[in-house]
Amino acid sequence: MNRITTALLAALEALLVVAIGIGIAMVPLTVLWAAHFGLSVEWFVFWRAAADIWLLGNGVDLMVQLGPDMTAALGLAGADTPFLVTVVPLGFAMLSVLMGMHTGRRAAETPHRWTGVGVAVGTYAVLAALVTLSAVSETVTPNQLQGLLLPTLIYAVGVVVGAELGRRQTVEVAERLDPVSRRIRSWYRKLPQTTRIVIAGSLRGGTAAAAGVLIVSAATVAVLIALNYATIIGLYEAVQAGVFGGATITLAQLALIPNLVIWAAAWFIGPGIAMGVGTSVSPIGTVVGTLPGLPIFGALPQGTPAYGFIGLLVPVLIGFAFAVVTRQRLDLPDVPERRVAERSAIEHILTGLGMGVVAGALLGLLAWWSAGAMGPGRLVEVGPNPLLVGALAAAEIGVAAALGMLAGRVRVPSGLPVKR
Repeated sequence: MNRITTALLAALEALLVVAIGIGIAMVPLTVLWAAHFGLSVEWFVFWRAAADIWLLGNGVDLMVQLGPDMTAALGLAGADTPFLVTVVPLGFAMLSVLMGMHTGRRAAETPHRWTGVGVAVGTYAVLAALVTLSAVSETVTPNQLQGLLLPTLIYAVGVVVGAELGRRQTVEVAERLDPVSRRIRSWYRKLPQTTRIVIAGSLRGGTAAAAGVLIVSAATVAVLIALNYATIIGLYEAVQAGVFGGATITLAQLALIPNLVIWAAAWFIGPGIAMGVGTSVSPIGTVVGTLPGLPIFGALPQGTPAYGFIGLLVPVLIGFAFAVVTRQRLDLPDVPERRVAERSAIEHILTGLGMGVVAGALLGLLAWWSAGAMGPGRLVEVGPNPLLVGALAAAEIGVAAALGMLAGRVRVPSGLPVKR
């Protein structure tokens, strides 16, 4: 494949990624335009709405100025003045990253990897700029600078990661590391053995612990939606959006599922989430007022859970369990450079605390990305407090992991290969 063909295919893939992202919102809105409004409204109104949704899903803040009629219909305090919407429906960002990884892998299969990567990201940047400029209206104005940078940055992360993963699959083992990676590995190998053990255990164990909390949170969200299905359906009926309007609302809620999973993790960690200024959804009780008009929020727990405090054990038990597994892998007899891990309890304690720091940083960043403003008045504060989530997660997982590392002499059967 020559350079021109690589560039054209990369540009086409970038175009498809933007088209799919906007199309997820555009298709139901266009059907709504045709079926409900009878083509009587200007179509570009719905295009701008789809573009705004896509930009919001890629981290771009929206400034909203509602008209008098809409303000009166909503009846929300502060709706008559301009307000920000900053809660990112993370489903769109995840889609951009995953499709970007596919683009990067395709580019890595050609002799012109960086041409493909550069053209894909450049094309995406141009398209994102055009979408941002076309999305401006009297009602909604996206942040222009964020619109020019953030969607492209999110996509570029996926493209670069995909290109690197694809390159490692297509080259010889000795050539898999690029010069920067080789320098980092060389610096890492110059560190004392004890430091290397602590860093490796902290990164692997902490990442695994954060993933474990998110997996439990995802399962909990699924169970809550199933248990509160009747309430959610009742809220759909109360909205009276019709078939096509209901489909549009459903797609918006699907884009918010990653947010709900992160919010469930914040609940297990302890701080919970706010659904407006002065509200709280946490293990010690739920106090909410006016909620955003999405039926899926009917799955939120109500009142004070009888055994809500048990949820606080989830990150503790996960931290302890993954620390035991991490200790087992560090102590494997066929890995000579890690035998020193058996000599000092201090190293294991530091590794456990490091696991807490890594897990807390990851969960805190996710909490920060999932929170923001969802409307006027009290709805300017929705989601978890990232500092509290990160700090408490680091403390809970770190202490439990330190104990788990000390108790890790008990062997757990494992068939996982060891990476040297």
